[in-house]
Amino acid sequence: MSSQSSEISVSDFAELLNEETFLIDVRETDEYLDGHVPGAIHIPLNEVPNRVEEFRNPQGGVTYVICKAGGRSASACDYLAQKSLNVINIAGGTMGWLMQGHDVVEGSQPK
Repeated sequence: MSSQSSEISVSDFAELLNEETFLIDVRETDEYLDGHVPGAIHIPLNEVPNRVEEFRNPQGGVTYVICKAGGRSASACDYLAQKSLNVINIAGGTMGWLMQGHDVVEGSQPK
C-alpha cells in the first residue's frame, strides 16, 4: 500500500513562505551550499530514512520539501508520507524558485 503525498507550486509556496515555514532541502551538500531557498534546512536525500523525525514540523504543521526540480523531494515526500508525516513537495524545486526571480542563500546556514 502506497501513500501519495501532496505538492505545491513554487509560486504558491513563495506566497506563504515566512519565518514559521518549515522547509527541508534534500539536495546534495554542494547543491545546497551553492544556493537554497531562505530558511531551508539541509538533509540530503540519502539520509532521509535515518532522519525521519527531523522532518516532523516542531510547530505541528506541514513540512515542505524541496530539491533541484521536484523529483528527489517527491521521492522523499512519498517515503515520509508512508511514515505518517505531513509533508508537501515543492514542484519545480529550487530551479523553479530561481526562474521566478526569488533570492537564494549561499553557504551552510539556512538563512
